[in-house]
Amino acid sequence: MNQHYPQLQVLSPNTVYNCKNMTNSSSKPTMPFIKAHATGNDFVVIDSAKQILELTDQDVVSLCHRHTGIGADGLLRIAKASDYAVSDAHFFMDYRNADGTIAETCGNGLRVFARLLVELGYEKPGTFTIGTRAGTIRVTVSPDDVNFENISVQMGKAESHNIAKITVQTESGLWDGKGVFMPNPHCVVKTEDLNSVGTLLQAPEILPSTAFPEGVNVEFIEPLGEQHIAMRTFERGVGETLSCGSGACAAASIWARDNDLKAPWTIQVDVLGGTVFIDSALDGILTLRGPASVVATGFAKGNEWQI
Repeated sequence: MNQHYPQLQVLSPNTVYNCKNMTNSSSKPTMPFIKAHATGNDFVVIDSAKQILELTDQDVVSLCHRHTGIGADGLLRIAKASDYAVSDAHFFMDYRNADGTIAETCGNGLRVFARLLVELGYEKPGTFTIGTRAGTIRVTVSPDDVNFENISVQMGKAESHNIAKITVQTESGLWDGKGVFMPNPHCVVKTEDLNSVGTLLQAPEILPSTAFPEGVNVEFIEPLGEQHIAMRTFERGVGETLSCGSGACAAASIWARDNDLKAPWTIQVDVLGGTVFIDSALDGILTLRGPASVVATGFAKGNEWQI
């Protein structure tokens, strides 16, 4: 039975927001935002589907700052797909890391994005597509999933790195890593105890240094069962996060390969912020499933969050 989804009332559709103009404005205009997370991986979301909105790299850094901004691991901007020459989706997820850098995609961000497209009335519950820099992604928000607890994102196939020998070093020691692309770059390390890798306050060092020229997300995994692992992630441009959707897919793919699991399979991945599930179809296509939560809606005041 289809349930009623309450629509978020956040944005004024007739207002034009331009962050560059806001910086020097004496009237201190406001910019609507949504704060949301998926298993603890949190985002500032800005809707520019109906507004002209320009965000510089520094704007993203300022909004994501934990002390002087709203605070987040990254920023999701809802944009028209046509603005990015995408013809097989209505909307495009413009994703930035907390340091302002662009990322190809974000599995947890896609769950948040899918929820908001439904809640804002841009898409109907069911299966629809979202444009990303990694291509068009198929997502499903079930009409019966009114609490948004099991949003699924078709993440594609895991592609192995062509460098066989990769070493990962943290403050606590050295580990063998395995490179995989989802299509974000990931390096997966197996350990018997996640605490053994240290604080992860600093980015792990990757050798050879040329293995990931655009940076890499590092996943440390601990076995909990045949189809059950725990994971910690250090995300490029962010630091350690409570969850990483594409990282969970990368980790599950490596775990399944190393343990000779035959598709179709499902692997439970316990992250610091909760639990997600990775399903593999017979053809190797991976699907990420998990919740998405809205924390707050509000307005960022011009002049005061831009530093």
